[in-house]
Amino acid sequence: MKNLFLYALIILSSCTVQRINKSLTKSDVFEKGHLGFMLVDPVKDKVLVDINSDKYFIPASNTKLFTFYTSYSILGDSLVNGLNYLERGDSLIFWGTGDPGLLHPDLKNDVALEFLKKSDKRLFLLDNFSQIDAFGPGWSWDWYNYYYATERSALPIFGNVVRFKLEEGQNRFTINPKRFTNFLAAEKTDDWKGYRFRRDRYSNLFSYQLEDDNKVDPFETDIPFVTSPEYAAQFLTEETGKKVTLIKGGNYLTEEPTKLLTTPADSIYAQMMKISDNFLAEQLMVLVSDQLNNTLSISDAIAYSKENLLADLPDEPLWVDGSGLSAKNMFTPRSIIALLGKIRAEVPFEKIKAYFPAGGESGTIRNWYPADDGQPPYIYAKTGTLSMSNALSGYLITKSGKILHFSCLMNNYPISGTELKTELTKVLYYIHDKY
Repeated sequence: MKNLFLYALIILSSCTVQRINKSLTKSDVFEKGHLGFMLVDPVKDKVLVDINSDKYFIPASNTKLFTFYTSYSILGDSLVNGLNYLERGDSLIFWGTGDPGLLHPDLKNDVALEFLKKSDKRLFLLDNFSQIDAFGPGWSWDWYNYYYATERSALPIFGNVVRFKLEEGQNRFTINPKRFTNFLAAEKTDDWKGYRFRRDRYSNLFSYQLEDDNKVDPFETDIPFVTSPEYAAQFLTEETGKKVTLIKGGNYLTEEPTKLLTTPADSIYAQMMKISDNFLAEQLMVLVSDQLNNTLSISDAIAYSKENLLADLPDEPLWVDGSGLSAKNMFTPRSIIALLGKIRAEVPFEKIKAYFPAGGESGTIRNWYPADDGQPPYIYAKTGTLSMSNALSGYLITKSGKILHFSCLMNNYPISGTELKTELTKVLYYIHDKY
């Protein structure tokens, strides 16, 4: 009787897997493009579904899974090193490490600022901005006006963005940092509902449009500003109330600096993963580079990770930036599955839940993959979206209590992301319900 019961379970499980396969391979939606899908039961070390898992796909923001694992492995989950400095006589010479937290409008970290305020020495900012390109390889030139392509830099301040915000009950929006108020001009328009903000391509000149008689709902809009070491020195002078002098050259960068601990890494990981924050992802890889060798090179950080942390993946990651904005990134589903396993082995699952978007509840999938009424989320996964790519990879909790690992990469679809996600919702819920 026991053998018959086990046999029945095997047959039932086999039928479930066959239906999952069919829902993917016979779908009128998924057949319109290039699909890669892999589903694994890590406890049984068993591949349940494998569709093109050895093929390379453009992963979009699934790249952040690699950034997260690398950052967590090198930086840990406490405080990041936010400032390098040397004390020489009556002078404090300091430079950036890539820490995005300094006066960031959401992270709101002021540790480095208070450190500089309290110093009784003359303040000198050492220019190491040339170590980091503002934009990543393969990024589109016309993204400069949008938050998702905020400039990378050695010493970010205010998150390298200008935040325009209108709160409930107010009739005028605020601007942060305030210094950009004098660089903002209004433009009349007859065909725009609400506010629209734009920045000049090459300079920090901003404009906005508003229909004269339009009643505007509260909003919050972040527009990147053009970064420079000169701006950083000016900002720090204004915020500390002390003269910060910019210096260039010298051999200071070759010396071993003292490192100031500043922003909680946990807060950076959570915002980077949940809302798919490209700026934070890029800056995390800058921080990794600084931690490894006191220089700022995202390509060096990636190379280190591939050689020392990811050498056991089935297929070599073709990886060029921290965020996934570049279409030059390419990964295979089976490598992402292997990475998910490494994350599970090294990061407590409660932390994964805190960092990853949760289906129907938080982050980029708060409106997708909902659980049954009254039930906790069953999907904890990272999204990815570019014009040619849609992705979702992470962890799926079944009704029977299993935690499965899955990766779904979809490229070259001539249909909307909404259609793809609607179809994927059916597949993932079936797995959750039946497996």
